Amino acid sequence: MNRMTVALAVGALLVGGAATASASPAPAKVPDAIKVPAGNRALASYAAEGVQIYGCTAGAWTLIQPAAVLSRHGKPVALHSKGPVWTSIVDGSTVGAAAAASSPREGAIPQLLLKANLNTGDGIFGKVTYVQRLNTRGGVAPAGTCADGAQTAVRYSADYTFWVAG
Repeated sequence: MNRMTVALAVGALLVGGAATASASPAPAKVPDAIKVPAGNRALASYAAEGVQIYGCTAGAWTLIQPAAVLSRHGKPVALHSKGPVWTSIVDGSTVGAAAAASSPREGAIPQLLLKANLNTGDGIFGKVTYVQRLNTRGGVAPAGTCADGAQTAVRYSADYTFWVAG
């Protein structure tokens, strides 16, 4: 998918459902494998609706990028994209992160603990140290082989919790 297609997919999510997502993420029992280290405190949690975009290489589906809208109380507050990166649409701040730990989830993409490796701006994401992807639903790559060059977008939802030192 090109950038225009991703932008259209995210736009459709804003119009078709993300703006009416639940007010706040449901509490979850966090698996030990993806708990945030001591010395960090939860800053914010947002419900996300989007897609996991897969491409076919050598007959197998591989992740190209996520495209999701994060909302709070039904109002879009951030975009999630390739990197992975989260960008506030309220203040422009950004956090990028790399997976530090994973916890499998039946029929869904895994839950993750991600460690921040990029922060920009003075806003909400400017000092984030860790990101947790929790309560994942859907987003799993299609089963079976595929034709090289094919692409597909698979709907998913998750709750993202952002953490800061302190």
